[in-house]
Amino acid sequence: MERIRLTDLADPRFGEAFALYEISFPVYERRTRAAQAARLSHPEYHFDLLVEGEQFLGILLFWEAEGFRYVEHFATCPQLRGQGVGARALAQLNSEGIPVVLEIDPPQDEVSIRRQHFYERCGFSANPYRHVHPPYRAGYQGHPLVVMTSPAPASREEYDRFSAYLGGTVMEDCKIPLTETEE
Repeated sequence: MERIRLTDLADPRFGEAFALYEISFPVYERRTRAAQAARLSHPEYHFDLLVEGEQFLGILLFWEAEGFRYVEHFATCPQLRGQGVGARALAQLNSEGIPVVLEIDPPQDEVSIRRQHFYERCGFSANPYRHVHPPYRAGYQGHPLVVMTSPAPASREEYDRFSAYLGGTVMEDCKIPLTETEE
């Protein structure tokens, strides 16, 4: 599996990748197309395609922070789910020797419980820290999520560093009041 980093909205592969992003995450958990396009040029941001040969498998959108990587969005193509694509992508990311942070919905129903178990099988640990992800769009509130880390649980200091990075860098374009131009 190969990761291909997109840095330009004009890349012909962006449309298919953004379509997967839109169907994989609810509106309150994602940026507008214009906001996503603006992030592509950020040096720490990776909008990576997951591919094998010519086959598009999914997206891995993450940030290269000092001392860790933050996976902001991760999705595989619906027709490929359950075939090990996601596990292989995470194994590759984890094998690169940099701690990884991601967030999931609290395990409250069958889908969210299965998702947590998937990440645990991939080497991630749920952390006990109360965490509310800021809103991406006007008209929405922050939403509680569970922070998961690999290869080990985060210390309080590590969590605080992640939380500061999330609020100060990742979400800097989403400060209230938000203005939106949807494309």
